[in-house]
Amino acid sequence: TFDLRMTRPNFEPVMNTAEIHTIEHLGATFLRNHKEYKDKIIYFGPMGCMTGFYLIIKDLSFETVIDVIKEMFQEIACWDKEIPGAKKEECGNYTYMDLEKAKESSQFFIDSNWEHEYHLL
Repeated sequence: TFDLRMTRPNFEPVMNTAEIHTIEHLGATFLRNHKEYKDKIIYFGPMGCMTGFYLIIKDLSFETVIDVIKEMFQEIACWDKEIPGAKKEECGNYTYMDLEKAKESSQFFIDSNWEHEYHLL
């Protein structure tokens, strides 16, 4: 289990729920469909504190997990298509999305200094 911290708790502002919801849709879809690791992904979802996400995987090295996480956030930061699962018949809150903020937060995560331990716990 990995805690993916997008913002530093009690230091930086938390993310808004529409932004988190969008990252959840894009990130979960990316991970569930990953060409190499889709069978290793158990769960990807938001933290209740609105500072990041939980990722539960099986049988992947720490280095591989970091590579997959970076790949996922790069995909989100560049996303220019319809948000997967954001239709009335697929999501109970399908209109509550913020793609631009999700892209901005994903780029911030990519650009952050990975030397800080708060990103992956």
